[in-house]
Amino acid sequence: MSDEEARQSGASSQAGAVTVSDVQELMRRKEEIEAQIKANYDVLESQKGIGMNEPLVDCEGYPRSDVDLYQVRTARHNIICLQNDHKAVMKQVEEALHQLHARDKEKQARDMAEAHKEAMNRKLDQSESQGPPQAFAKVNSISPGSPASIAGLQVDDEIVEFGSVNTQNFQSLHNIGSVVQHSEGKPLNVTVIRSGEKHQLRLVPTRWAGKGLLGCNIIPLQR
Repeated sequence: MSDEEARQSGASSQAGAVTVSDVQELMRRKEEIEAQIKANYDVLESQKGIGMNEPLVDCEGYPRSDVDLYQVRTARHNIICLQNDHKAVMKQVEEALHQLHARDKEKQARDMAEAHKEAMNRKLDQSESQGPPQAFAKVNSISPGSPASIAGLQVDDEIVEFGSVNTQNFQSLHNIGSVVQHSEGKPLNVTVIRSGEKHQLRLVPTRWAGKGLLGCNIIPLQR
């Protein structure tokens, strides 16, 4: 399909799209038909309440003289035609409402997708503006067989998160010491930067053969 054909197809699709005004016009037509059906039923009612099925001949087979046969036949014919028109309009109303509902759902889905995309872009922009996480301390030495060694800490690992301590709230090594003392036997999430890559570790402060609960020496970084 050429670009010109695609444009014509899109324009044709837009031209055929159902609008709220179209539905309102169909509803007006529906009410108009219902009023005409009622008017024709009123004609039948005025003719001795003859209705749609009562015979138009008397018991001897002669045309009834107590009703206007032309009016009755015309009213009955009009009612049948109008009922068919009413059925067709109701089908059009149903299809139009279905199209409107489907279009609203598509628009809602597009809006949600755009909102999600915008939120993700904002989050990405914020992440880029903030840059990589900044380390506040560094592992200076580790004793073999210590809890720090078992957890996978290595010398020169730069610490960006140690339990509840991070770059924003770190003030001194006392912060780390306090977390360690209150977490004996409990796993701590430790995030480090190693050779430019971020690593997540689980460190359990534990009494061991050596000194302290970690078995490593941590020094603060100048910020």
